[in-house]
Amino acid sequence: MLDIIALATPFFGLIALGYVAARAFGHPESGLAWLNTFLVYFALPALFFRLVAQTPFEELSRWSFVLSTTFATYCAFALAFTVGYIVTRGRIREATIQGVAGAYSNIGYMGPGITLAALGPAATVPTALIFCFDNALLFTLVPLLMAFASGGKLRLGPLLLEVARKVFLHPFILATIAGVIAAYFQFRFIEPVDNILTFLSNAAAPCALFTMGVTVALRPLKRVPWELPGLTLIKLVIHPAIVLVTLSVVGDFDPVWVYTAVLMAALPTALNVFVLAQQYDTYVERASSAVLIGTVVSVFTLTTALFLTTTGTLPHDLFP
Repeated sequence: MLDIIALATPFFGLIALGYVAARAFGHPESGLAWLNTFLVYFALPALFFRLVAQTPFEELSRWSFVLSTTFATYCAFALAFTVGYIVTRGRIREATIQGVAGAYSNIGYMGPGITLAALGPAATVPTALIFCFDNALLFTLVPLLMAFASGGKLRLGPLLLEVARKVFLHPFILATIAGVIAAYFQFRFIEPVDNILTFLSNAAAPCALFTMGVTVALRPLKRVPWELPGLTLIKLVIHPAIVLVTLSVVGDFDPVWVYTAVLMAALPTALNVFVLAQQYDTYVERASSAVLIGTVVSVFTLTTALFLTTTGTLPHDLFP
């Protein structure tokens, strides 16, 4: 158990350092702009590109795994959306953000660092696949539901073009696509360029976690909405359980791939949930609370998930 605590401590420790720094120094949130630019457009794309490009191409076409994990995320979204729909008495816009809060893991900032540290290089491909397709799913569902909730005539063509633009022009997904192409052609950069990519990749996780701590600190918790414990339960416990059951039903997956999917699902609510709430001007304060509460609770739930997966205590196939 001490090994698991040692594994989890750097991740939550960096979040805590960011939180303390934000409280101690009091810089405005605008000060994060360049750090976010570095993360979103340079460090994390470099990480995803290198992870995928170094993987044998044939391992990138496991569609049964992609469909299973994406379906599990959709189920978590549908469950959280239903909770939100009931709580808000039919307000689709708020229920949509609640659905995302129950299904959208922090797969960009925390995902690669956690899975690779816990499970090694074999977790590279499933981590990248889950990142791409979970983002594609949620970036598609949210604008469609928001457009439906807005009333009036739904212009499906322009809406789908906007969804496609957001999905396929996202820096992380562009980097992953470039990595797939590089893997297919077995392309390798010359050493000086590869060294730069390595430097950027190494900076991704520490900067992302510190930034996450700062961001959470700058959005203090004012109150805990009564529906939030249910959404947190869906995100941190039910979502990984759905992933495990779905992969077990489909069957015949490498244990590392299953455990990677479970860990990715067990991550707390992503900061992007707050960004989406701001974008659509709905559920903003409560979205911030969902991120903060989910991150705090995940100290215990994610550490438990790490113990169960890294020790093999959790069966990788419930129906052998």
